[in-house]
Amino acid sequence: MYDYAVDLGGSFTTIYAKKFGFVLKEPTMVAVEESRGIYKVKALGKEAKDLVWKTPESVEVFNPISNGVIENFEYAQIMLKYFLDKVGFKRNKFNVLVLVHCGITKEEKKLFRRLFEDVGFLEVDFLPSILCSAYGAGKNISSAKASIVVNIGGTVTDISAINLNSLMQGVTLGIGGRLMDIEIANAIALSKKSSGGVLIGLPTAEKIKNEVGSLYKNDSLNIEVIGTDLTTKNPISKVVKSDDIKSVLEAFYEEIVRTIEVTITTLPPEVTSDIINNGIMFTGGCSKINGLDEFLTKNLSYPFSIAENPEDVTILGAGKLLNDPELLEIVLKSN
Repeated sequence: MYDYAVDLGGSFTTIYAKKFGFVLKEPTMVAVEESRGIYKVKALGKEAKDLVWKTPESVEVFNPISNGVIENFEYAQIMLKYFLDKVGFKRNKFNVLVLVHCGITKEEKKLFRRLFEDVGFLEVDFLPSILCSAYGAGKNISSAKASIVVNIGGTVTDISAINLNSLMQGVTLGIGGRLMDIEIANAIALSKKSSGGVLIGLPTAEKIKNEVGSLYKNDSLNIEVIGTDLTTKNPISKVVKSDDIKSVLEAFYEEIVRTIEVTITTLPPEVTSDIINNGIMFTGGCSKINGLDEFLTKNLSYPFSIAENPEDVTILGAGKLLNDPELLEIVLKSN
């Protein structure tokens, strides 16, 4: 029996407890301060994210989990312990399901297992996060009829064909919301319109993406932000319009569509027929971008749908599996 499901995502860490439900969603971030060669944790989770671009050079804010793998084991452990303490976790009492991406290697899985055992879980097992996304979005993962699920996350995008409770074919792209934020900041810095190039931080770029990011043609959304004039080095306000970042966003979604099309060409013809009937399900936080439905209608050759509450369907799907032991046992044996 498993008690928790944990998704250490590129943007957020989410935790589902079988006893209590969806108990935690916090940014997967750590702030560390260096003084005379000694490093001290200054903030974790939301408090760490609030410090981005607001700290002296001695403080570094970073994500110890990136591209679906552990990049800094020590701080990933500190962060995970902090999150588990917040939800009342007790060491040496519980088992956990860890959600992982399609392309994870055996060595990377070993590191995740070590991480979760070190923080006090008794038994550690793994679930493909994309399978949880499908289940959380309402797909019948047990069906023999295949379907494609696309999860556009914080640092990676998972694309997989699913049937009979397992992944038929899966690929992980190293692009997600965080890279979009970087490219939006670069676009604003290189802009020659109106006041010229303006330097903004990644939190501001993320805000621009979330509030005025759009794939609609001639969208009139706009937002006023504060940055640094790259010519005078003085603070300056700048109005950013949806059209200013549309080409940046289009490039990301075009790459995702290309990868979907290529993935489908590697599948047997009978599976392609299933996908035409069942469609492609889009999940993940970046599936909420304005105009995605119109963009996909024009650019994707297959029917599709966008999940309701797309950013949380993955952990909610894992929670559904926690509460269905018979199906969970089948899924674990199939993967």
